[in-house]
Amino acid sequence: MKSHTFTFKTLMTAALLALASTGLFAADPGFGARGAADKGQLTLEQMLTYAIEDEYLARAEYEAIIRRQGAIRPFTNIIRAEEQHIASLGQLFTRYGLQLPADTSEERLVVPGSLKTALEAGVEAELENIAMYEAFLGQAAAAPLPADVRELFQRLKSASENHLRAFRNNLARYN
Repeated sequence: MKSHTFTFKTLMTAALLALASTGLFAADPGFGARGAADKGQLTLEQMLTYAIEDEYLARAEYEAIIRRQGAIRPFTNIIRAEEQHIASLGQLFTRYGLQLPADTSEERLVVPGSLKTALEAGVEAELENIAMYEAFLGQAAAAPLPADVRELFQRLKSASENHLRAFRNNLARYN
């Protein structure tokens, strides 16, 4: 577990420094993947809350980018996936009798001004998301997750890895 926590902390620190240097997003250390960083052992409810907050944030970021830049790929494709991620997490909240958190992600956005900066923001958001799910899955060794939660976290991590590739491929056109 310690190596997963270290990896998560290292990735989150690097991602936050990169975001701070670009001024892309308002810092909110208590929300989504950033909120999950450095928390140690989390309860199932905390993990699900941080996960859905991060998915809310990704959806809001990509919606704002589409409003500013137009209906362009990969944002238009990935936003549909974010909707599915939110719905899947919502089902787990219901299944485990937990209160679904309100979506307050719009309050946390600063929209990138250019398409290149938006793609860079997508890369950073997906890196944070992947690190969060890796940490949750790594913690499972100490406190096993229910099978359906573990499976969803693995699927969401894999989806974020695909999103990351899409953002990086599009960003490569600028180099």
